[in-house]
Amino acid sequence: MDNTDETENEETGRWRNLNSWIKCNFNYECYMTFLNGCYSCNWEAKQEKKARRPLCCCSLRERLFYPWLIVSFCLSTVLLFAWIETSNEFNGFDWVVFLGTGVWFFWSIVLLSFLGILAAYTTLLLVLGFLLCWEKNQLYLHWYHKILILITILFCSLLLWILLTYWKDRWLTIGLSLQIFSPYIHLSSISVMILLSWPVAIYLIHLEGEARMRRFQITSIERKRNKRCNMHTKLRALQVAIGLPFVLILLCLCVVPFGIYSPCVQEKDKLGPKPNFFGHRGAPMLGPENTIMSFEKAVEYGAHGLESDVQISLDKVPFLMHDYDLRRTTNILDVMPNASHEHSSFFNWDFLSTLNAGKWFSDSWIKPFFRMKPLSEADKERARNQKIPKLSELLELAQKEKKLVIFDLNAPPQSHPSRSSYIRLVVSVILDSKIEQHLIIWLPGSDRKYVRSKAPGFQHIGRLFTIEELRKENITRINVDYKRLFYNGLKEYKAANITINLYIINEPWLFSLAWCSRIHSVTTDNIQVLKKINHPYYFMTPKFYLFMWIFMDILAAVFIVAVFHFYWKRESQSEKILHGITSYTETPSTSLHDEVLEVVEIPGLLTKSDSEVIISEVVNETTAPTVYPTDDVGQLVPTEPAFEPIQAPTSEANREATLQTVLLTLEANEPTVPFVEKPPPEM
Repeated sequence: MDNTDETENEETGRWRNLNSWIKCNFNYECYMTFLNGCYSCNWEAKQEKKARRPLCCCSLRERLFYPWLIVSFCLSTVLLFAWIETSNEFNGFDWVVFLGTGVWFFWSIVLLSFLGILAAYTTLLLVLGFLLCWEKNQLYLHWYHKILILITILFCSLLLWILLTYWKDRWLTIGLSLQIFSPYIHLSSISVMILLSWPVAIYLIHLEGEARMRRFQITSIERKRNKRCNMHTKLRALQVAIGLPFVLILLCLCVVPFGIYSPCVQEKDKLGPKPNFFGHRGAPMLGPENTIMSFEKAVEYGAHGLESDVQISLDKVPFLMHDYDLRRTTNILDVMPNASHEHSSFFNWDFLSTLNAGKWFSDSWIKPFFRMKPLSEADKERARNQKIPKLSELLELAQKEKKLVIFDLNAPPQSHPSRSSYIRLVVSVILDSKIEQHLIIWLPGSDRKYVRSKAPGFQHIGRLFTIEELRKENITRINVDYKRLFYNGLKEYKAANITINLYIINEPWLFSLAWCSRIHSVTTDNIQVLKKINHPYYFMTPKFYLFMWIFMDILAAVFIVAVFHFYWKRESQSEKILHGITSYTETPSTSLHDEVLEVVEIPGLLTKSDSEVIISEVVNETTAPTVYPTDDVGQLVPTEPAFEPIQAPTSEANREATLQTVLLTLEANEPTVPFVEKPPPEM
């Protein structure tokens, strides 16, 4: 019976040791193989434990290249953030690319995906490099990665230059997004700092432990004093380099609300009414743009007004068309491909009226908007039969539904017969339609005196003019790009009681910003979504923001102090082990076993069985064997008579050997509390 129990205990202990070996060696080996494989393209498993290397053990080439990896990460992340925040302009970007390439596609989404891949790739390499440094492994970035990093920097730099040179408005949109998101970014940043306090605490206290260990080594190894002092200084400098920015960022986050301005942080009773909608070319996500179907869809969703673009045909008929040619929104490539690049104003109305203006919208596999919902079968059939409408048809619909009409009037080319008279031609068509004059919002800036004399009931609207210019022209309404208005006199316009219409607002956060800023109306492609918003997004009262600010600051302080206290206590327990071990001098093996066991067996670090294993190894290794001296070539040197015992190692050597053995054993059993490797004892 006893033999059976002993056999079972042996089997259980064997399986326990095997499981312990799998957990301590196999998983860590796979982990390090994965890190080295992804970073260095070296997937060969290494049968070695965590190495103890200096703080910076990389080659000079790797140290010089790592900052370029950080630069590529910063560039790709900044561009990805900028592109995401300017999603309101994606359709305009696709249109610009179409003008250059003649191919309609979601180029903005392609670029967004590419920037996302670059940001993810550089982030992965940065994290892998950090983890390898954390594990004290040498960095070796494969040359494949280095080439890709350099290509990333070149591409991002080129794209950044293009945006700064040809599309500066993008950065204005980013500034607006920071205005509305700033309270949430502030609160989220505090949360991120709370999470970061965990690894920062681990690393800072680990550095403190190493610094104290270095100080101990200075007192015991005098011949390496200068070198150890140097490393001790580096450890302290690294603590300051990591800890000081962390503390400064926390302090800034505590006071940053004093400098934050967000239009959506205000009292509820000060919130203005919901802005009205102008359907931009109708409702272009629900029907083909600038068609009667599109305008009727806008009316169906409660548009306050209808916005369009007017061209003049060769036989002097005003019609609705945004582009200068007919390739994108008609089937002219099928009907007359050789004339597809001609200006739309050089065609007679008889020909224009035969073109189909809806199949490109209903039958094409590439839709005009990326987030456009699928059409019903009835709407698809209706869209297939749409034609280019005349201006008079739009006016008839507006008169019937009592909707305002605003339009961009494009001047015909120089050789066009109506080049000098297109303003008067359009005024005449409007007056002949019998529409109520107050429903017309006149946007063109030419011949305003003539227009006022012929149609005194028109509502004249200006662009981003000064207050003096608007008063001189007797204009009380402006139609401006949202990006420029928020940076150019919004308060002055509101103080002068100027009615403001912004274009083009498609994103809910931009609409919320306009609502919180008490804008009167917006021109949008996305009326079906914005119509459903009954309260501005990201709105909060000042009292609620103050409460969240104070609550997050207190939470951050308590959590960060708790994390640092926990790891400081843990490091202190580890130091207790080291100081207890180093206090031993030469003692018999039995006494050494009992005393070291008392020091090593600390709750939460090592179990009693683990301590027994450690002490047995220590006693075996520190029991002084008989050592016979040899000369330089390995020959025995004559000694005293054999009956004279060899002197045991000195107390200093015994202490150093004991410390070295226990340190290596502790390192294998507790990899999360690393210590600095003790040099071999001086003989």
